[in-house]
Amino acid sequence: MSADAAKPADGFDHRFKAIHDHEVPWESDDVRGLLKLPPGVKVKVLNYDPVMKRLDMKQQFPPGYVEPAHTHKSWHSILVTKGRMCVAGKDLRPGDYVFGWDIPHGPYEYPDGCEVFIVYMGDATHVWQWEDLLGHENTWKPETEAGQQGVAEHVRKRKSGQL
Repeated sequence: MSADAAKPADGFDHRFKAIHDHEVPWESDDVRGLLKLPPGVKVKVLNYDPVMKRLDMKQQFPPGYVEPAHTHKSWHSILVTKGRMCVAGKDLRPGDYVFGWDIPHGPYEYPDGCEVFIVYMGDATHVWQWEDLLGHENTWKPETEAGQQGVAEHVRKRKSGQL
């Protein structure tokens, strides 16, 4: 079948995909401006359907990263695949799950770094306030040396307003 024959009338690629993780490079979130989070998040966009506004991706958060309390005009399903995600009084580990909608949620802390698989349906742009992030007090303690260094660096950057 030719490449043209695989494209439906809407112009988007609807072909079946089977992707090895190493085939998709990590990129900085600000390359595409999909999330609009504080610097430091890396993403692997696995699938994007602009008609349905569905975005399937992996996100990687460095040790010490804090995702501020936020809203967005979408829902998201998150599966923790590596590391720790701390939110809503829960210390989440690989296999644990988060669901969020268009009401305020977070902040999320990643004291030792974290990788997640996430599906957004709708506009994934995060809406948050710098003042909330700069004033954030960490709740969760890191369990690794990289986490201790990451948290200390993130706290230093917040206090100096250099995020």
